[in-house]
Amino acid sequence: MPLFELIAVTHDYGRVRALCDVSLVVEAGAIGLVGQNGAGKSTLLQILLGLIRPTQGVARVLGLDVRTAGVRVRGRVGYMPERGSLVPGLRGVEYVALAGQLSGMPRRQSLRRAHEVLSYLGLEEARYRYLEQYSVGMKQRLKLAAALVHDPRVLLLDEPTAGLDPDGRTAMLGVLRALAQRPNRSLILSSHLLGDIERVCQTAVILDRGAVVRTGRIEEFRQAQAKRFRIRCSGDARALLDHLRCQGVEVQAAETGDVARIRLPDQLSTRDVFAESLRHNVVITGLEPDEEDFAMAYRRMVSAGEPFTGAGRSGVG
Repeated sequence: MPLFELIAVTHDYGRVRALCDVSLVVEAGAIGLVGQNGAGKSTLLQILLGLIRPTQGVARVLGLDVRTAGVRVRGRVGYMPERGSLVPGLRGVEYVALAGQLSGMPRRQSLRRAHEVLSYLGLEEARYRYLEQYSVGMKQRLKLAAALVHDPRVLLLDEPTAGLDPDGRTAMLGVLRALAQRPNRSLILSSHLLGDIERVCQTAVILDRGAVVRTGRIEEFRQAQAKRFRIRCSGDARALLDHLRCQGVEVQAAETGDVARIRLPDQLSTRDVFAESLRHNVVITGLEPDEEDFAMAYRRMVSAGEPFTGAGRSGVG
């Protein structure tokens, strides 16, 4: 059974078209929903939750039609919204327990589960504080706890690192990576931060202006770049790299102590690089094609403007 399926889904907000004829089948796993603000990511998540009905088309989650089985869908899905959802005047444990009850759990069970999830997310000492006393990072973890409390089969996360400082973002991504590895559970991470997607997900759906540009495994998006290489040297290679620059080679600063990126001009080959290394008494221990990172691949695919065609399958089984 697919994780979710969209058949010719279109959604309009008045005269504004948020999604345009999207057909897509996505398998279970850790899936990134990628696109800039306004690409249609939040609209797609809300359709999958059954919170809004598409103007046209059919959407199914875990085999359930969101138009007719929205309550059942929400019982199997946990949702962490980007904004709002916090209820002033509640304590942390009360808020998470309430989310459990709204998902169909008995009151006593939801309260017990709320304590467990808050402990797992490092909020045990803050569970009796009022929500107004939580920091931004704590509020994000609290919203995640509310999404997890009923142990859903699918987590929908809308910009979960929004507003976090670097340490808080790193901590949140560590939690999400652990959640993504749970057996028989899936995670859909919506973000315009491509680094977050790459660190958590194996599969991505790329949206641009309401249309699907590409879907598949992230590693398959990357392409080797013409005459670009990652070079690894043993010893001090500064003189070699300076000489290569004088010959027209583009050299990026070393990423670590011994790795750099280079781009050769048309008149030079890798054989020339090895010859220069011998003249400079430098041992090259690695010279391999330089693949795009996810951000570079994303910019290439979106700028190409090639429409996605067909309801292709994406994801890991």
